[in-house]
Amino acid sequence: MTTKKAARLAVLNEEIVSCRKCPRLVRYRESVAHTKRRAFRDWTYWGRPVPGFGDPRAALLILGLAPAAHGANRTGRVFTGDRSGDFLYYLLHRSGFANQPVSTRREDGLALRNAYVTATVRCAPPGNKPLPGEIRNCLPYLESELELLRPCAVLALGRIAFDGYLKLLLERSAIASRAPYRFSHGASFQLPGGLPRLFASYHPSQQNTQTGRLTSAMFMRVLRQIRRFLSR
Repeated sequence: MTTKKAARLAVLNEEIVSCRKCPRLVRYRESVAHTKRRAFRDWTYWGRPVPGFGDPRAALLILGLAPAAHGANRTGRVFTGDRSGDFLYYLLHRSGFANQPVSTRREDGLALRNAYVTATVRCAPPGNKPLPGEIRNCLPYLESELELLRPCAVLALGRIAFDGYLKLLLERSAIASRAPYRFSHGASFQLPGGLPRLFASYHPSQQNTQTGRLTSAMFMRVLRQIRRFLSR
């Protein structure tokens, strides 16, 4: 069963990588890949949509915002090659969800344990701000991942990921209203109909981690909360 699920995820990821639904995002991701950042001038940038990554048996799905222009848009793996990823994977390793604390490139040996990381939007957006229509275009990919993985828990990193997930549920009539579910760091919600439990955290962006809005201790408390839930 796991082999079949992995194969179906691979097919989905090929579909994601070939996507060109959003002209603004296509132009931006390819422009960044062409001009590069001086520190990465020797890299061949990925410059395409970034698929999800992780354990096909995952009970936890971690949902971020979008690839960073010189992070995942460069390396081709979600949360890889930037400070957000450094923060995230270090703490996933500490909490037992990853086999190593670093994530620098697709071939670095990183493997996730019982976790799968994905994004609300699959292409790097200008200013890290996707448009509503771009989020809408990507939601079917998230829906497919959820159907394939059938996780027990979803961790939304930031308000946009949190709202995007609820928007998907609302559009599919899985919930009647978004009103009972308000984003705040450390919040968790039992959704109706056997849906995964929803956990929320501030996004591990530099704006949050460097200002102390999100600390390692704060994020570890959320991961421990998830661990306790999954071990029931």
